Amino acid sequence: MALIRGSNSIFDPFFLSSSIVDPFESFSLFDRRPFEGLANFSQDVSSVANTRVDWVETPEAHVFKADLPGLKKEEVKIHVEDDQYLSISGERNKEQVDEKDSYRRVERSYGKFHRQFRLPENSKVQEIAAKMENGVLTVTVPKAEVAKKAQVRNVEITS
Repeated sequence: MALIRGSNSIFDPFFLSSSIVDPFESFSLFDRRPFEGLANFSQDVSSVANTRVDWVETPEAHVFKADLPGLKKEEVKIHVEDDQYLSISGERNKEQVDEKDSYRRVERSYGKFHRQFRLPENSKVQEIAAKMENGVLTVTVPKAEVAKKAQVRNVEITS
């Protein structure tokens, strides 16, 4: 079974990991050992990099939306560290492959993913809520009220 990995788009951050000519192939002095296994590494990195997250700030909250197709809510972990960092992690398992099947192209990523965001100071971390619907995780972090700006008033000078 031959698997063809990669993408044909230069906008894919893992485009270069498919089949590119090695420009250092003719240099005998170049030590390539640190780069051995890079093809396997790119698949793991791909699952992290392909976990897309939008962060929207509304007047009431910070809203994070992550595309997690095919995952159940039990497969996703959300936690807050030191009341400052929001972490979203989980694992997308590799599907069982029937030996009779022959793939023409494999692009869907699998493996562990982890995204972390530093929350602003006005976040109410004790009131964070999350829901998962149709493969989209929505994490809502309410905002604390910011102290009102000091009002300026003129004071008359008396004699």
